Amino acid sequence: MSRLPDPCLPAGPLADAWRRSREALPLISPSRKRGLEVLVVGTGLAGASAASTLAEQGYRVKVLTFHDSPRRAHSVAAQGGINAARPLAMDGDSVSRLFADTLRGGDFRAREAGCQRLAEISTDIIDQCVAQGVPFAREYGGTLATRSFGGALVSRTFYARGQTGQQLLYGAYQALMRQVATGRVELLPRRDLLELVMIDGVARGVVCRHLLSGALEVHIAQAVVLATGGYSNVYFLSTNGLKSNASAIWRAYRQGALFANPCFTQIHPTCIPSGDAYQSKLTLMSESLRNDGRIWVPQRTGDRRAPAEIPEEERDYFLERQYPAYGNMVPRDVASRRSRQLCNAGQGIGPGGRSVYLDLRDAITDQGEEVITARYGNLLEMYERITGDDAYRTPMRIYPAPHYTMGGLWVDYNLMSSIPGLFVLGEANFSEHGANRLGASALMQGLADGYFIAPATVTAWLAGHPTPALEQDHPACREALALAQNRIDGLLQISGQTPVDVFHRELGGVMIERCGISRMAEGLRAGLVEVRALEQRFHSEVRVPGGAEGPNPELEKALRVADFFGLAQLMLADALAREESCGAHFREEHQTPQGEARRDDARFTHIAAWEYRDDEDPIRHVEPLSFTALQPSTRSYR
Repeated sequence: MSRLPDPCLPAGPLADAWRRSREALPLISPSRKRGLEVLVVGTGLAGASAASTLAEQGYRVKVLTFHDSPRRAHSVAAQGGINAARPLAMDGDSVSRLFADTLRGGDFRAREAGCQRLAEISTDIIDQCVAQGVPFAREYGGTLATRSFGGALVSRTFYARGQTGQQLLYGAYQALMRQVATGRVELLPRRDLLELVMIDGVARGVVCRHLLSGALEVHIAQAVVLATGGYSNVYFLSTNGLKSNASAIWRAYRQGALFANPCFTQIHPTCIPSGDAYQSKLTLMSESLRNDGRIWVPQRTGDRRAPAEIPEEERDYFLERQYPAYGNMVPRDVASRRSRQLCNAGQGIGPGGRSVYLDLRDAITDQGEEVITARYGNLLEMYERITGDDAYRTPMRIYPAPHYTMGGLWVDYNLMSSIPGLFVLGEANFSEHGANRLGASALMQGLADGYFIAPATVTAWLAGHPTPALEQDHPACREALALAQNRIDGLLQISGQTPVDVFHRELGGVMIERCGISRMAEGLRAGLVEVRALEQRFHSEVRVPGGAEGPNPELEKALRVADFFGLAQLMLADALAREESCGAHFREEHQTPQGEARRDDARFTHIAAWEYRDDEDPIRHVEPLSFTALQPSTRSYR
């Protein structure tokens, strides 16, 4: 591959670019759709919404999910809300404001056409979900309630208490199950994708392992849609579910799909700190708590007094002090860096000084406990169950943790990867968030991709690319099956004694230290050496008990950790090549005197898209970014 594929960006004014593009897309007659099958992998918001909508249009849809039920997809864990540009009289919000906040929040490292489309579709998403019965919070008069999230000066986040992701997923789930009942969707749970099936350079199916029987299966379709989430579990400890993994997009990358901006990973500022060295995952506290909670640390280093014993004049409300315009509502990357900076300086609180306070005291005093309970009651109950502390009486302890990944497979404006016929939705692609995702924009993107974009663009591709029916004994299918079987056999034949989790935990430690909240060239180079050495040890010392027949959770973990080693090296290489600071990618060599990110627009106003090569270093391709509606400026929240 000598250059990037055409990103298919629309020409002309941005304001109506998506409408014009959509109207120009070719269509397929309803009768022909009934003879076409689309394979959707993943049942989170993006996957469930895409599958249900494609089936509603008349396609035969086959859906694969890792879980026993689509309701267990990780979208269910999202708490705080979903952004939408529905102007309120008191705010004056608009599509153009949401577009600007999204593009600026990503530090001008996203395509402006994608950001504009996302903002434009956002209102339709809310209407769709209300029609499905999603129980959004409402004001006393019955209008939909909103609250603020980081990186915005308006209140545009719609929410269902602290369960927004769950309620949105249930809406998409019921739409999906309606299509299952009609027979237009075949739902196949407990499948783990291991390989992509390619025929004449076109994605035509996948090989997966049945997690109960252990059998390898081939599934063929006219188009493949990956909606398998992000890769924060490369850090071991993250806010992601334990079974969230990157194998689907990583296997596609190894088959030729470009991987864009892998180093753009987000560390969320409001997470419950780790309890001990053997904890398996971290729990997120919604960013929405920053609406009413004030974040502070003691002014003195090493101050170990209880929070109630520290008088007001000896507290440092550092975000309010450093960013008076946004205060506690600065974007996530800014809040995370500042929290880590003060903890490293000795002002942190809790065990090891690795926490800061999020304090609801003033909000409870001003508004009453009942009001705070109505907004955040389930979150505060969850916090108390995990920590044993009552957040109504004692400030919460929080610390940044790996959360969301802005990088992912490269896609064009139509959400198709560099492999024809392979569409990538939601967090699995790199699309709209640039170098930093604003809070409450993940749910917006997943549903925009699934309900509104992919159904139109998948149809357009199928209309122009007739694909003949295939049998499962096609040579390409047999080859993909052999690749998957060989990987399984190779892991089972290693006669080591070290459990998979030991390697995963060690890999996560390297990645959070070398490629976490901040990065340096020296550390990134050291990280590459460390990950390569760890990978070699893994393939000679890991112990995978049991066999390939029947359930084998250790084999599942070994397969995904083996993929994480390659992904970690790509993340480190990408971070090393991007000699600038932008958004959540903070290179310590590139910062302003005030400690803010310093971009290098002359050299790095582009998307980095990596091409896999067997036994050689990957090739870094570049897609230049241009801006017409909003010119790049220094991102400032002071």
